[in-house]
Amino acid sequence: MLGFLKQSTLVHLCFAISYFTSGLILNFVQAILYFGLRPFNKTLYRKINYYLSYSFACQLVFMSEWWAGTKLTTYVKKDEYEKYYGKEHGYLIMNHSYEIDWLMGWQFCDGIGVLGNCKAYAKKSIQYMPPIGWMWKFSEFVFLERNYEKDKEIIKQQISKICEYPDPVWLLLTPEGTRFTRTKHEASLKFAKEKNLPLLKHHLTPRTRGFTTSLEHFRGKIPVIYNIQLAFEKDSKVPPTLTSMLYGKPVHAHLYIERIPVEKIPEGEAESAKWLHDLFVVKDKMMESFANTGDFFQESGVERVEPSHRPPRIYSLLNTVGWAIITLTPMLYYLVGLLFSGRLIYFSIGAAIVAFFYVLLQKSIGMSKISHGSSYGTEKK
Repeated sequence: MLGFLKQSTLVHLCFAISYFTSGLILNFVQAILYFGLRPFNKTLYRKINYYLSYSFACQLVFMSEWWAGTKLTTYVKKDEYEKYYGKEHGYLIMNHSYEIDWLMGWQFCDGIGVLGNCKAYAKKSIQYMPPIGWMWKFSEFVFLERNYEKDKEIIKQQISKICEYPDPVWLLLTPEGTRFTRTKHEASLKFAKEKNLPLLKHHLTPRTRGFTTSLEHFRGKIPVIYNIQLAFEKDSKVPPTLTSMLYGKPVHAHLYIERIPVEKIPEGEAESAKWLHDLFVVKDKMMESFANTGDFFQESGVERVEPSHRPPRIYSLLNTVGWAIITLTPMLYYLVGLLFSGRLIYFSIGAAIVAFFYVLLQKSIGMSKISHGSSYGTEKK
């Protein structure tokens, strides 16, 4: 029975209605607080917004953990995990190889209690897309225009805001700039050869300016960089996509996280850029080792870290069920009334609403597909 429900388009549609409707409700509350409270008390606004952001994001964590049963194996030093994780600001550097790499990161962040304060660098156009773009805008994400002269000032301003937060914030940068594809990899190798940079097999050559500019402004304020490496078994029958999650098909993710104090990063733009390139050489060795052996450490020379697993937290389940009751009860009552009213105009309105949410669901899934990703990195700037 559960298997049938996971395959049901009607169930998927109900999830979409609940997710997007709850997002718009949360956006409305955010807007009131952003203009009514933030000018007078930024700290209180940010503390409240943490829970608003969490309430929205954890619905997708529910889909991964509870609905699909995704298994997340993490490789983190136990003593550092207990002492630091979720207790400090962190700057994240992650490979950008899969459609759901961000969701696996969210799943981990939910476990350490920072999901509501997870932020990232994103394209400026996303901020205009409700509800997620509005959610991110009110949450002070770093929206970039991909014009360095403009972006360096944006980074300066947003880093300053993020460092003011009263609770730990994790800020994600994917230095590759876009997801890995064969075409982009070929362009990346050509660029690396021209610039005499390391040739990477499993990653795109990292773009260093965003990192070095950010480092200049968060040094002394954000204490650590978290180097994150994510991999899925390449021979798995279930692809790591949002579609798999929606249909309740579990995947198995492997997440390695290394804590690097910022003082270990050399100062100066050229030196810190070289440090990032060297880091990606190590990351590439880890991916090569995983591709050959299913293990990050066996052939990479990286110090072995024992794997661990964490059971899903109950909060994402309770939050998602709560929103389903709040949003679906009146919405379904209204839609059923329209569809079975016996009048063509009412039926047409009801059908249009259903079609709207269905298209919105498909568009949102499409946005995450690698084939629909940014062309960033394939064009010479």
